[in-house]
Amino acid sequence: MKPRALISVSNKTGLLEFVRGLLALGWEVVSTGGTARLLAEEGLAVTPVSRVTGFPEILEGRVKTLHPAIHGGILARRIPEHMAVLAQEQITPIDLVVVNLYPFAETIAQPGVTLEDAVENIDIGGPSMVRAAAKNYEAVIVVVNPGRYQEILHCLQEQGTVPLSVREELAVEAFRHTAEYDSQISAWLESNLLSSGVAPAPGSYPSHFRLEGEKQQELRYGENPHQRAAYYRRVGADGGRSQPQQLHGKELSYNNLVDLSSSWSLIQEFRGPAAAIIKHTNPCGVAEAETLEEAYLRALEADPVSAYGGIAAFNRTLDGATAKRLSDIFLEVVAAPAFSPEALAILGEKKNIRLMQMPDRAEAEYEIRTVPGGFLVQESDLQGLDLLTTQVVTRRTPTAADWEELSFAWKVVKHVKSNAIAVCRNRQTLGIGAGQMNRVGSVRLALEQADVQARGAYLASDAFFPFRDSIDAAARAGVRAIIQPGGSVRDEECIAAADEHDLIMVFTGIRHFKH
Repeated sequence: MKPRALISVSNKTGLLEFVRGLLALGWEVVSTGGTARLLAEEGLAVTPVSRVTGFPEILEGRVKTLHPAIHGGILARRIPEHMAVLAQEQITPIDLVVVNLYPFAETIAQPGVTLEDAVENIDIGGPSMVRAAAKNYEAVIVVVNPGRYQEILHCLQEQGTVPLSVREELAVEAFRHTAEYDSQISAWLESNLLSSGVAPAPGSYPSHFRLEGEKQQELRYGENPHQRAAYYRRVGADGGRSQPQQLHGKELSYNNLVDLSSSWSLIQEFRGPAAAIIKHTNPCGVAEAETLEEAYLRALEADPVSAYGGIAAFNRTLDGATAKRLSDIFLEVVAAPAFSPEALAILGEKKNIRLMQMPDRAEAEYEIRTVPGGFLVQESDLQGLDLLTTQVVTRRTPTAADWEELSFAWKVVKHVKSNAIAVCRNRQTLGIGAGQMNRVGSVRLALEQADVQARGAYLASDAFFPFRDSIDAAARAGVRAIIQPGGSVRDEECIAAADEHDLIMVFTGIRHFKH
C-alpha cells in the first residue's frame, strides 16, 4: 500500500515542488478544492477528497473533510486493534497531513472588512485535521509551515521516514498554529460583535485576556547582560501596519526598544513640529517650534549632557537640515514617521545609529506588566488636556498664551516617571524632575536644572501636591503658573500658597502617574 498524504493549503508557497517530490517517492496525494485543482492543472496525480469520502464537497466547500474516512485515517494508531477497524471499514491510513488555514488574519487586516467576510474565513475542517494529526504525531507527519517542506522531503529521501524527534517538533508547531489562529478569531469577534451583546460591557475586561506574539528576533540581552530577552511582534488585526521599520543601523537592543516606545508615545502628543530626546524612558529635552530643526536644537539645549546616547524622536519627516544637526552628537536611535533622501544619506554614514520609520499612530492599546503568579493589564493613558473641565483655582487667571504654555508642560509631564515635574517655557522643557520618592524632591531637581530660566516659567505636576512646600519652592524660583490634577486634602492650603505668591494655578482633575 502506498503511503498517503492529505494536502489542503491556503498558502501555496513551495507546494508544487513538494508534491512532485512526494509523487517521485511513490506517495499517493489526496487533496481538496483549490489545492486539488492547482495540482491537477500542473499535471500532478491527485486524488480528490470526495473520492475518498464517497461524498461531494457541500455548502460551498464548508464541508469536505469532516468524514470518518478522513479522520479515521488520521487518528488511527498503528496498533493491531486500530488497523483492524480501518480494514473493516475500508479506510486507508493517512501518513502525512499538510494543512495551513484560511487566511483569517490577512482578511481582518483589510480596510473595511465585514463581519461576513471575517466569518467566512474561519476555517473549521483545517484545524480539525491539524489537531488530529498532531495528536497522532507518532504515526502521522503534520506540516503547517511551507518552510519545512524541504526538510521533510530530505528525511523521506534519505531515511524513508521522518524521525520521531522531528515529528514532535512538527506537532508542537501544529498546535501552536491552531492556538494562534483560534486566538485571533476570538479576539477579533470579541471586539466586533458588540451589537449582538456577546462582548463584555463597555469599560469592563474579558474574563480571559489573550496576547499572542510572533518572535521577530533574539536580542543580545535584556536590560542587563545577564538577562536573556527577545522581541515579539503582536499578532493582531492590523497586519503589522503598527510596526516600526528599521531603515539603517545595528540591531536594536532591549533598552532601545523600551526607550523607542516611550519616545514615540510622547512625540505624538504634539501637533506642531516637535522633537523629544529620551533617556531611560524619561524625556531629557522636548520642544515644539516652527521648524523641525529649531525644535531639535531647543530640545537638545534643554539638557545636552543627558542627551548623549539617547533617542531622538520627531513628529514630522526628518529633513536634511535637521539630520545635519543630529550628526553632531552620539544618539542610539532616531525615530520619525519618514526620512527625506537627504536625511538618509547624511545619517546613513553613521553605521551605529539606528533609523526607525514609525507608523502614523503606534499607541499601545494596553499596557501589561508581570507580577508574581500573573500579570496586570490596563488601558494605555491616552487622556489629553480638556480645557472645558480644567479649573482655574487662583485669583490670578491664565491668558491665552499661558494656556498654550500650560498645555505644553502638561503633555510633557504625562510621560515622565512619577513623581513627575516638568518646568517649561516657550514650548521648551527647562527642567525635569523624575522618579523621586517625594514630590518636593522632584520639584527641587527640576527647578535646579532650570536655574534662572525658571523665572516666568510654567510648572506641571503629574499628581497633586500633598503640601504647600512645592508651591513655595516654585514661587521662590520665579515660576509664573502651575498645572496639577488637584485632589489633595490640602488643596486649599496649596491654593492659598499660590494666591499668596500671586501665582496662577489650574486643576485638571486628571492624574498621570507613570510608575
